[in-house]
Amino acid sequence: MANPKPAPACGCPVAAFQKMISGKYKLRIVWDLKDGPRRYGEIRTGLLRGASGSAEIAPRVLSRELKALTESGLIDRRDYGVVPPKVEYRLTRKGKSFVPVIAAIRNWGARHLEDNVVEMVAAE
Repeated sequence: MANPKPAPACGCPVAAFQKMISGKYKLRIVWDLKDGPRRYGEIRTGLLRGASGSAEIAPRVLSRELKALTESGLIDRRDYGVVPPKVEYRLTRKGKSFVPVIAAIRNWGARHLEDNVVEMVAAE
């Protein structure tokens, strides 16, 4: 009699999601791409907007984040094969379906982080 195959391990969807979007910049990159395709420099500039007090993103870090987002299927990289190089990044269908999730996170943050600032000021 053959041994029965063990049941496949069911991964936790929250853990899988967390791994896919882990990193300091991934959510912000996807959010920036919601308005259409962007080139590397435009993405980098977008990350610097509203980032008071934070250091500039290192090119190696941005390249790594873009590669990871491409591998996870959230964004697509299009190389036009011209000189000088022209490469654009855009959201995939999967990436577009993720935008409302980020919008909900953004709305939650706008509501609750404002409350924390008011509480911190009142405590001083």
